[in-house]
Amino acid sequence: MKKEAGMSMLIVRKVMTPLLILALFIGVLTGCRSNEGSILNTTDPKESTISILIDNQIEQDGIRAVAAKIEEKYHIKTEIETRPSGVEGHEVIKTRLATGDMADLVFYNSGSLLQALNPEQYFVDLTQEPFINNVEYSFKKSVTVNDKVFGLPFGNALAGGWFYNKKVYRELGLSVPKTWNELIANSEKIKAAGKTAVIGTYKDDWTSQLIVLADNHNVISQNPTFAEDLAANKAKFATSPAALRSFEKLSEVYQKGYLNSDYKTATYKDGIEMLVDGTGVQYPIVSGVLSVIKRDFPDRINDIGFFPQPGDSSDTNGMTVFMPAAIYVNKNTQKLEAAKKWLTYFASSEGVKTFLSNKIIVGPLAIKGREVPNNIIPAVKDMLPYFESEDTTPALENLIPLKGPNLPQITAQVGSGQLSAKAGAALYDQDVEKQAKELGLTGWE
Repeated sequence: MKKEAGMSMLIVRKVMTPLLILALFIGVLTGCRSNEGSILNTTDPKESTISILIDNQIEQDGIRAVAAKIEEKYHIKTEIETRPSGVEGHEVIKTRLATGDMADLVFYNSGSLLQALNPEQYFVDLTQEPFINNVEYSFKKSVTVNDKVFGLPFGNALAGGWFYNKKVYRELGLSVPKTWNELIANSEKIKAAGKTAVIGTYKDDWTSQLIVLADNHNVISQNPTFAEDLAANKAKFATSPAALRSFEKLSEVYQKGYLNSDYKTATYKDGIEMLVDGTGVQYPIVSGVLSVIKRDFPDRINDIGFFPQPGDSSDTNGMTVFMPAAIYVNKNTQKLEAAKKWLTYFASSEGVKTFLSNKIIVGPLAIKGREVPNNIIPAVKDMLPYFESEDTTPALENLIPLKGPNLPQITAQVGSGQLSAKAGAALYDQDVEKQAKELGLTGWE
């Protein structure tokens, strides 16, 4: 069974990777017109308004550009609502769904966190909608429950790893690390130079997860069946050496004093400022950070480089990739046709062109049909070799329907010395078990 599971994992990676290689070279949609449907050819006789709930960390320029076009073409206004990010944001989603006080369109995670919401109860089945034919298969699986597709990809997939200030690296004579020990050696030199070696921004607790989450490529490289075994209650983080190692790396960064002194109160925005000005040199985060840097510090974007989270051996050096979040339709919306029209335009060639018109490319899209862009930034170019060599692995939450909702709080505790790596991993195992039982997964009875 383990051999078969390992082969299954290999197939997932081999199928997904070529898609991501193709998707990384994105610009605007020029094809897929045959699937855009007849919805775009109709216009509401009267103007209506639909609401969309998004994460407050999301850049709104692209959404507002799409909304303006939809209002111009179809007389549908868009009202944008925001919610907090991280655990607080997940609770807002759950509460609003449970009380029936939800926006018409909902921006939320794909993968495990979606499945934890019981999407069949709250979201519209989009399987038969023509625009779903424009969605990459690798993404479609992350929003499918019981053979029903519930979401349309929003934005791009993200690479998980470490962003670093190239100027400081050059000043200190550092090379991009290929192993964890090399990363530690670099961090020691950075610390000795009086700079913050590893930027911590635990005020936004979701950022505390990245060292653990971005390590999934290394975990799967050492234990190819870990994802399937975890989902089947045959493996645990605390008792699987490769998985426990992820928590140990997070703990080590704290124990060695690499974090900024205000890591508990520093925000994501603070971390970005530290990275670009070089007072902080390495930031474990997802590639969405690049869009903020490009917008707020356009003259510094070329100073930022990227490397995947290193493992213990350079032989398995590779990158963890996160599928994009999605837009879902509230099952209780009173404006279903307008909501579908909104999504149809968003997935069309014109819609994607509009969405990307003022955006920087920070990773692959999951909608088919793109032209090669000519403005890929250096940090994204750093990701290309890993796609080309197929040294990528999906994030754990994109492989199985499990991600304990309390991971940000647990990693913040491990990353600040309140919990040991072993204790944090064990606590997360309890979090995963609770979720698995709530989902009714086989093997957790």
